[in-house]
This record gives sequence, C-alpha cells and structure tokens, in this order.
Amino acid sequence: METLRVSSVPSLQIPSKFDRTQSKKLTFLGFNQSRTSSFSLVQRHKATFKASSIAADTETPYAPEAETHTQDDKFDWYAHWYPLMPVCDLDKRVPHAKKVLGIDVVVWWDKNESTWKVFEDACPHRLAPLSEGRIDQWGRLQCVYHGWCFNGSGDCKFIPQAPKDGPPIHTSKRACVGAYPSTVQNGMVWFWPSSDPQYKDILAEKKPPYIAEIDDPSYASLMGNREIPYGYEVLIENLMDPAHVPYAHYGIMQTRQPKEKADREGGRPLDLDIRKLDINGFIAEQNPGQSRFLPPCVFCVSIFSPIDHVNGAAVSSPGTEKLSNEKVSSLQTGQKKALLIFICVPVSPGNSRLIWTFPRNFGVWIDRIVPRWIFHVGQNLILDSDLYLLHIEERKIMDAGPTQWQKACFVPTKSDALVVGFRKWLNKYAGGQVDWRGKFTGALPPTPPKEQLLDRYRSHVLNCSSCNAAHKALGVLEVVLQVVSFCLLGIVAAIKQGVLSSMVARTALVATALLCFAGSKWLAHFIYKTFHFHDYNHALVNSHNGKIGAGGVIRDSKGSWISGFQINLDIGEILDAGAWGLFYGLKVASDMQDQESC
Repeated sequence: METLRVSSVPSLQIPSKFDRTQSKKLTFLGFNQSRTSSFSLVQRHKATFKASSIAADTETPYAPEAETHTQDDKFDWYAHWYPLMPVCDLDKRVPHAKKVLGIDVVVWWDKNESTWKVFEDACPHRLAPLSEGRIDQWGRLQCVYHGWCFNGSGDCKFIPQAPKDGPPIHTSKRACVGAYPSTVQNGMVWFWPSSDPQYKDILAEKKPPYIAEIDDPSYASLMGNREIPYGYEVLIENLMDPAHVPYAHYGIMQTRQPKEKADREGGRPLDLDIRKLDINGFIAEQNPGQSRFLPPCVFCVSIFSPIDHVNGAAVSSPGTEKLSNEKVSSLQTGQKKALLIFICVPVSPGNSRLIWTFPRNFGVWIDRIVPRWIFHVGQNLILDSDLYLLHIEERKIMDAGPTQWQKACFVPTKSDALVVGFRKWLNKYAGGQVDWRGKFTGALPPTPPKEQLLDRYRSHVLNCSSCNAAHKALGVLEVVLQVVSFCLLGIVAAIKQGVLSSMVARTALVATALLCFAGSKWLAHFIYKTFHFHDYNHALVNSHNGKIGAGGVIRDSKGSWISGFQINLDIGEILDAGAWGLFYGLKVASDMQDQESC
C-alpha cells in the first residue's frame, strides 16, 4: 500500500450556509464549521487529472468529507464575504473608497462603536461619493457636498438645510444610506455584498474563511495589497501556475534547477494533480506542496509536513470524527511551517485586487527588524515583471470568449493542471466569468501607456501605510540633501577667503556639497523606480554577472547570497511562485541553518 504523506494546510473554516431557504451546510473538502478546528490533507493517488480534461475522481478512499452537488448547482457570487483591505493599511481618520463586484463602497471607522463600517458610496441626497467626505467630531460620516451626517447604522442624523422647527425629515428612510454587513477577521475588513436588511445578522450564520495561522502569534504574517490592471480570472490562474516563474520572473526569483537544463531558465515538467473539484472549489497536489482554492477569493498553498505535526489534528477517514480539534501552537511542535495565501478580489472587468500574506513560524525576527515596505519593493517587482503580459493576454481571451478558453488555449501538460481546474470550475459552476449583474457591458477598459499600467504609486503606495510613509520620508530626505548641498556651496562662496583660508576646509565643504547633491539625485531615481515605475524588459535580462533579487539583494551566478542576510527566506521574493518557489527557498534556508548548527 502506498505510503501516505500529509501536508499542513492553513486552517480555513467556514460556517453553516447562509441561505435561509436551504438547510444544507457548506463544507468545502474538509473546511470545518468550527473556528477553532483545523484540517490537513492526505497525499492522493496520482493520475487523477489530465491537463486537457478533468476527470472528477470522487472514489479516492481518503477524500475529505464533501457535500454532494447536482449539475443544477450554480455558484452565487453575491452569497459570500469579500475582503476589502488589510486593517493595517486603513487610516481611521478618513473614509476610504473601494470597489468589489462593481459595487462602490466606502470603508470608515466608527469611533462610537469602535468598528469598521462599510456603506454604499453615495449620499442619498444627490449621490455624491461619501468617500470624499470626512468623519466629524461626533464620529459621524459626513458628506462634504451638503453636510448630511450618518451614524454607524446608516441613519441620517443631521441635515443642515432642514429647519430646526420643521418636520424631522432626517428620519425618513430615503435619507438613510445603505449599510453592508461587515466584520474584521484575520486582520482584514470583510463585507457582505448586499445591504438588504435580511442580511443584517448574516455574520451569525456565515463567517468569512478563517486562516488560523495568520492570527497565530508564533507566525510572522506581513500583509500586502495591490490594485491589479487585469481581471480576477487571469489573476487567480496566474497564481495557480508555478511553471511560469522561471520565465516570467527570470532574474528576480530563484527556482529549483534541473540537473540538465534544456534552456537558460531551467524550465521542467511539473507534476500537478487536481484532487477533487466541485462547486466549493478544489484541492490539488503540487509535489511538493498542496494547494486549495476556496471560491471566490482564497487560494492557499501549504508545504509538506509530517502527520504528527499537523496542528494537533489527526487525520481520519471520511465519515469519522477527528481525534483532536485543538490547535497546537507551532512553538509547541517545533516544526517549521510556511504558507502562501493569496486573496483575489473581483473589482470590475479588467481590474482586480490582490491581498497577500505568507505566514511562517521561523525567521520571525526578520519581520520585526526589516520595515514592511522593503518587502513590498521586491513583491511589486515580481508583480510588475509579468503584469503587461497578463494585461494583454486577458484581451486575447476576451476576444475568443471567456467560455471558449479551453478551445483558444492549448494546455497539453500537467503543469497547467490547476489553471485548467480553475477554468473548469468557472465554466461549470460560475457561468464562465464573474457575475457583474448588468453593471458593465463586458468590454475591457482601454490599454493605457505602459508607464501608467505599471504605476505603483496609485496601485499600491497610496493604499499601503508602510510604503506611503516611506515614500514621504525619502522625499523629505531628498529635499534635505538638496538644501544642504546648496547651503554648503553658498557658504563657500559667501565667506571671505581670509575667514576660510584653509584649502582643505574649502575642499571638504565643496566635496560634501557635491556628495549631498549626488545623493539627492540617486535618491530621486530610487524613489521613482521603487514607488512609481520600474519597467522589466525580458529581452535584456541576463544572469551572467549576477541576479538582482526581489529584495534588492545581489546573488552570484550560483544563486548564493552575497549580502549580509545569509538566510534565503525573504517571502517577498516568492509572491506568485506557487509552492515551488517557496518550498525550495525555505529548503535552502533550512539546510543552511542546519549546517550552521552542526
């Protein structure tokens, strides 16, 4: 009998189904209803998936419990929680405009209830965007067009134009703004995409997917976010595709190299298998690593882990109870674990939002001493290196028709298994594309100039508290260096020669001024390439003289670290690498640490 291997998969759970007209419960291939329970995956028998067609193998003896669905089941895009932003990137002093599923919402901090609120981004008076408003001294959301104010429930509390001795027109239902159910979980603000009063208490019946490792204090889990100028479908399938990493991110990311390289990049066959696919997504083997797609937003990858270190949860056959649901801290087990978690949000046709975090329970000290924006520098470079490719690819897919993807694309190898699996799910259960409910014609927005397409400032820096602060601080430093430079030159020119008779002193002042001026110019270039625009020309990338790592660290041609950081576990380097990039990066780090300990 084949030996079973077990991987530690993030503890995602979802509660009972929200639909009041049905009594069935949502269980997604082992996602438990309890927030405190965790799950694990067993390695499956191979040859369950072919890239060009998917055979739903439901007879594997170790399949986790899953709900049976009929062919008539359709995925309801508006019956799920959607994340808006990481809490760490939201300023409590101002309202924030966001769009999900084509719905314009405003996210703001209600200090009276000490919680984040999500409203329709339109004042009921003249439909001005509330996101352009402010939070007044009483903690109400104020529309700055005419001053109407709203409390945390969406009720209008003040209309300046209404006579004080007149009827209380602010109490009219038409004066209220639509309020969406919202909650904070795993450090993100989530909202339910319906302001219908029947969903007011939906949180008691259905919660967002929960990933225990993000909240585990023994894990480091820095978050990032970026607005992406291509659609949700292309974003998810790109993250599910480890085969593109050595090519699209060549010179940026270190990947496993075969013994005999067939080309410069070292691409090779990948053994990817879909475990089972149904309306609730799928589980896949990535060898090494396992992944899980929980529609509509969550895609996560886990690394192999011994069975007795699976968060304290024992594996059992389908239909039997787990022996333990108690989550054991990674500090107690002493085992190194790491996860890739990608949260993909549909914004509008041709636009999406990516929120990412990579929890790990080792090297936590790095995140404590290295500023978060430095990690984001490398992560944005990785996103930029294939962004233009995917933007153009999406338009070609739309020309062929979203439901004709498999006819338009030739995917004969198993390296495309997860991508084909996602398209299979999308076509079979979700209508072939996101349901925009008639908000859009289906046409993609026009392609802007490349510099605008890859603009990091509007797509990331403005939405990231760390990068925004770094951008401002470095901008101030640039100005300071210029001022110091001109002041020193002015001093040299103004002071009489007798006062500053020493040639050495005059030379030192001039040299310092020139250094400050050169430093300001270099800093301006660094700010532009780091926070605004950094092009990536695939035709000109070569690795003969060394590679520029995602974190700005230079490696030699053998892939060894040259910088002082001797640990190859910068999670920023492997943003969309799938399991491959992470696994081998962590393996190198583990090997290095083991050698040092010996």
